[in-house]
Amino acid sequence: MGRAAALASLIVAVMLGAGCRDDMHVQPKYEPLDPSSFFADGRSARQPVPGTVARGELRINEAMYAGKVNGVPVDKFPFPISRKDLERGRERFNIYCTPCHDYTGSGHGMIVQRGFPPPPSYDIDRLRNAPVGHFFDVMTNGYGSMYSYASRVSVKDRWRIAAYIRALQLSQHAALDDVPENERTKLEKSQ
Repeated sequence: MGRAAALASLIVAVMLGAGCRDDMHVQPKYEPLDPSSFFADGRSARQPVPGTVARGELRINEAMYAGKVNGVPVDKFPFPISRKDLERGRERFNIYCTPCHDYTGSGHGMIVQRGFPPPPSYDIDRLRNAPVGHFFDVMTNGYGSMYSYASRVSVKDRWRIAAYIRALQLSQHAALDDVPENERTKLEKSQ
């Protein structure tokens, strides 16, 4: 019985050893940023072909991705703005914009109270009359001492923030006649 067990163990060991081959595990390949003598520039990694667009990154809607058409800021949102979009815009505005602009858009946020130069109020005529694409462009590219938020805020969220800015502007200059009749009576009772 001892010889049979030893022979069986030897056969199993030979079979397992035969399965261990390095030809598929050790392949000639370059790791990222390895030097190469094959290409004239000495690099193993190749640059993408000029004009290559990553999957899902084709941006042909100029109004949506630039806030402009033929270099002129658009005065229309590139997608319909719903109540849910306005709520998301308010949420993003409160996160990214209030440190400088404050919750009402007056330009007296906490950063300004600590000595930074104040941004203009959204209530000035120049910004109330500015096309909505202007706000998108400023968030995308920065303006004055405001830096770009393109890497922090998605394209659709920048449009939602612009819609919320418009809502703030309307709220600061609304008349009682702008309020629906049933809501107007509630306001008058509360005063």
